[in-house]
This record gives sequence, C-alpha cells and structure tokens, in this order.
Amino acid sequence: MKKLLILSSVFLLMAAGPNNASKVPAIDLANLDPSVAPNADFYQYATGGWQQRNPLKPEFSRYGSFDILRENNEIRINDLFAAMTETKAETGSVEQKISDLYKMGLDSARLNAEGAAPIRPMVERILAVDDRAELTPLIAEFHRTVANPFFSIGVEADLMNSDRNALYASQSGLMMGDRDYYLDEENAPKREAYKTYLGRIFALAGIPEAEIEAAVASVLEIETALAEKNWSSVQLRDIAAQYNPMKKADFEKSYDAIDWATYYETLGIGDFETIIVTTPSALANANELMKNTPLEKVRYYLAAEYINSAASYLSDAFGDASFEFFGRTMSGRQEQKPRWKRAMAVPNSVLSEAVGEMYVAKYFPEKDKERMLGIVKNLQTALSQHIAALDWMSDETKAKAQEKLAAFTVKIGYPDKWKDYTTLTVDPQKSYWENVVAANVWYTADNIAELGKPVDRAKWHMPPQMVNAYYNPTTNEICFPAAILQPPFYNPDADDAVNYGAIGVVIGHEMTHGFDDQGRNFDKDGNMNNWWTEADAESFKAKTAILVKQFDAIEVLPAQGDQPAIHANGSLSLGENIADQGGLRVAYTAMKNAQAGVEPKPIDNFTAAQRFYLAYATLWAQNIRDEEIARLTKQDVHSLGKWRVDATVRNLQTFYDAFGIQDGAMFLPEDERVIIW
Repeated sequence: MKKLLILSSVFLLMAAGPNNASKVPAIDLANLDPSVAPNADFYQYATGGWQQRNPLKPEFSRYGSFDILRENNEIRINDLFAAMTETKAETGSVEQKISDLYKMGLDSARLNAEGAAPIRPMVERILAVDDRAELTPLIAEFHRTVANPFFSIGVEADLMNSDRNALYASQSGLMMGDRDYYLDEENAPKREAYKTYLGRIFALAGIPEAEIEAAVASVLEIETALAEKNWSSVQLRDIAAQYNPMKKADFEKSYDAIDWATYYETLGIGDFETIIVTTPSALANANELMKNTPLEKVRYYLAAEYINSAASYLSDAFGDASFEFFGRTMSGRQEQKPRWKRAMAVPNSVLSEAVGEMYVAKYFPEKDKERMLGIVKNLQTALSQHIAALDWMSDETKAKAQEKLAAFTVKIGYPDKWKDYTTLTVDPQKSYWENVVAANVWYTADNIAELGKPVDRAKWHMPPQMVNAYYNPTTNEICFPAAILQPPFYNPDADDAVNYGAIGVVIGHEMTHGFDDQGRNFDKDGNMNNWWTEADAESFKAKTAILVKQFDAIEVLPAQGDQPAIHANGSLSLGENIADQGGLRVAYTAMKNAQAGVEPKPIDNFTAAQRFYLAYATLWAQNIRDEEIARLTKQDVHSLGKWRVDATVRNLQTFYDAFGIQDGAMFLPEDERVIIW
C-alpha cells in the first residue's frame, strides 16, 4: 500500500499482533538463563531460555515474543476472513470487499497466468513519455495511486495550529528507504544486490534486454542524486527544522519543475493559502533533477518505482524477486511468509477499521477497557510525582508540564466511530493490482479531503487489532488499541508487579513521549510551542546528550571481514530511549504506590521488584539476524531489544537494588548515570 505523508509524529512502541487470551504464566521460569548472572548480562539472564526455545524461523529476520503474538493474531484474522469466503456476501458489503481481496491474494494460479499484464499499460505509458510537460500529470498520477517519486504531498495537522489540517510537502523517492544505502561505502554490496533486483523486475516487466543495463544505471543515478540532498534519519527527528510554511505562490515559484495547477487537479487538492515544506533543500534538489535529468533516465526511474510498488501483488516471479532483495538481502530472512499470511495482510490493511470492528466484537471484553483506564490513571499520578520531584527543572516549567500531563486524552480499545468504507470498491473482475491501486486512490482522496478542515481528534492512527501504542503530540493523546491487552503486556492472572513491569511500562513509555526530545516541543493543546525556560531547556539537552553518548558506545555488531563494526545510533533512538527509561521509572513508582507500603511476598523466590524487571525484559525477548540488526540500527528509531533492556536499566538504582548489583558488566557508576524523567 502507498504510504501517505505522516507528520503527526505518532511515536510507535512496536508493531505486532495479539495473543490468545488463554492462561499464560506471569513469569515463565523457562525463559531465564540461570547460567548467567544478572550483573553480567541482565537481558541474557532474563530471556536466554526463551531465545534457546524459540529459534529463528526461516520467514523471520527477527523472532521475539511480539512475533509470537503477531502469528496468533494472523491466525485469528485469517479465521475471520476464511469464514467470509464460505458464504456469498452482498456486493458492496464489507464482507464482500474483504473476502474478494483475500481470495485474490490466495489465487496464485491467476496471478501467475496474468504475469506482467496488470502493469503493462502503465509501464508502456511511462516509457512513451517524450516531452517534459508530460511529467507533471504522470508524477501526479503516481502520487495519487502507488508511490511518491521525487517528493511527497499529504495532509496532516498544522504543527502550529493543531486544530486545523494543512498541506505538507516532503522528500521522498528512494526505494531502498534510507539515504545511507546509496551513499555509504559499507553498503556497496547492498547496492550491487539492488541493481540485480532492478534488472530482474525490468526483465519481468518486458523491458528489452538491451536496455536493462542503462535502465538500472539511470535509476541508481537519480536515486543517488536524491540521497545526496535528502535529510538523514537523525535530521528528520528535528521537528522545528521541518516546519517551513510557504505562501502558495512562493512555493510554486521555488519548485517550478511541476505544473502545479495540473498536479492539484489530479490529486483533488482544492484552494489553499499556505503549504508547509518539511525538507526544503531536498525538495530544491528534486526540483532541479526533474528539470534537468534527461527524460530517458527519468522514464526508467519512474518505471522502476511503478514496477517495484506492484511486485508483491503480481506473479510469483515478481514476488520472489522482491523477497530476494528486500527480504533476504536487506533483512536476512530465509523464506517468504506463506501465501495465506500475505493474502490476509492486504484486506487487514485496506479495510483495517472494518476488520477491527469484527475483531473487537469477538475478542475484546469491555471489562478490559475499564481495567486499562484505572492503570492509566495510576501512571499519570506517578508521572506527576516525578515531574514535581525533578531537581533540574524550574517551578515555572514544571507547572506547564503538569498542565500538559493533565490534558492528555486517553484512548482505549477502539474508536467510538468506525471508518466508513462504503465508497471503496473491490471488483473481483479486475486484477489484484488494479484493486490495490483503487484502494490507494481512495485513501489519497480521503486524506486530501481533510485539507483546511478541523482536525478530527477522535480519529485513530492504528486499528484496534494491532498490538501497539502511540503518543500523538498534535492531539496530546495516548492510545492503546484493544489487542495490546494480552499477555505478555497485560495478564489478568498475573500479580501487580508483572503487569506494572509490562503494560505499566508501555503506558509510561507513551506518556513520556509527550516530554521526550520531540514531544516536549508541543504544549497541552498540541501546538508546537516552546513552554520551557531557556535554562530548563539547556538542562534537558545536557541530560539527553549523556543518554546519546551511552547508546553511541554500544557495539551492536562486531567488525566482520571488510565490514566495520556497527554501533547504535543514540541520536536516532533518543526519543525512544527517553521513553523507555521514563516508562520504567514511572511504572515502578506506580507499582510502589499501589503497594501502599505493604511489600508483597516473593513469588517463585522473586521479589516484586525483581518480577517487575523480569516482566519488562520478557517484552523484548527475541532472536535476530545480523542483517536485520544492521538494517534496524540504520533506520529504526527504536533501539534493539537487548539494549532497550540492558542499556536502559543501567541508569536505574531501583534495578540495582532489586538484584543486589554492586559490580559487574551491568553496573554503571552513579556519576555516569542519567535520569531525565
């Protein structure tokens, strides 16, 4: 599916899926590795047994407790979809749309028989372009349907006026995702594999063999030129730098490679006064490339964007080529997911809230919503206590922080109003790819229609069937979908220490995002507004610099042959590292508040404090391939699971006290620790 421009800075914890609600041990002792001492490697001590019992499956680049939940969730949703195929649904109903999309994804015989036929008309149109004036309608059609070559346009809340939706323009156009894949010498082998992939899909799409070498070279040339000026992943975390409003006329004059009147008409963009440019230098570079790059090279670049976008919805030959590069080379996966999982994922995405409504009806007890609200309230109280006790923040800034915390909107379970998919059409007479394109068109129109309208603060940014959570700064909201109320996050059979160490930390994590290096830039109403004194802001930055340095020092992969050692990127993961630490500290305080001075008796010879930290570590139990470690370290704002545990708890005295740690590899001298929230 095409990914629209998202500027709401939704801070995801981790994408996953729910578990069955059967009885699960609060702490499974088999997960532990007693051969390792907690002061030597706490992550290995807490999860080593789990790692041994859950080896990586070939279809996974990483496999953890989250992936077990995802697999169970896939089975649940697949069962819902399979049941729909057993009866003929009314044309136009949600059931018809889901079941037909699902069946098209399963029909390998039809997909293989069609081959490249579904994409051939558009590929021929792209390669027939012989006048630069034809680029605007073509690029606009791309942005409306399948991908975002050169740049991206979309609608989100205005960061300075969070009640109103605004138009944004941003960098885009790199099929490998991160700019470093095109620029860093260490990624030269991946670039060679990428060239092989491009050659394969060009050949499958019918590009003459004599043209393929030049076609591949053209794609790399344009993407590398884009990468040279595209902002890095770390730069993209600077929200204030990305807020560059321009008057419509000035924008059109500055970026004049596009016939904007034609572009607006194609996407259905009505009148507006201001557009917000997030990456001005990158857009200026893209503008020059669109104006000056020879047309034959642009044609090949656009053809590659189109074919790549379609590959997963075509024949096995296209799907295998895509997997070989993106799955095996980039992530280290050994085999594709089975077809039923791939087929199930498409309607689950296209009609996500419709699926969510079915999911909630079958799997989400209403009583869990009330339990969650109580836990959230306890965590808010604990965070308020932490803010009040900060020794580095003035009373003036503390008061503003307390106001923001009190103004949090809390969303639990599922939206009060479900998305209406009446006008989204799924036609089984058309190809699978044509239906995916139609869904993209529908979502683009749905997004563009919000331009100039009030922000819908009741809107959800993820469906109820996803085990996930987020904080959205422009609405100052924390959201916990229904499926997150499953073990190991929330276990109704577990003691308080385990639940506070799991779901409590998740809640505290999302709350802390409101005060991390990005979220702190927004006030209680969701507007980007500096409510800090200058001295307090400097104190905050000094503390976060220590955290960055701690994570930068972590070697996530040792040097291998010609490949240098890879270190964690503390600047890229700063927001999540702040939230992990804040989540742990706030949840621990909430647990102690709930105990009201009465220490629970040990369970399985573990104290409540020990069980709290063991529960937290369990969330991040996983095995992971080296290729995925390298990829995630470059692209993911989250630290790797091991370091979300070991590097975070080393700053917390309550962790040391829990396990009696006074030395060892886990021990960090007090003068080297940092506490932020």
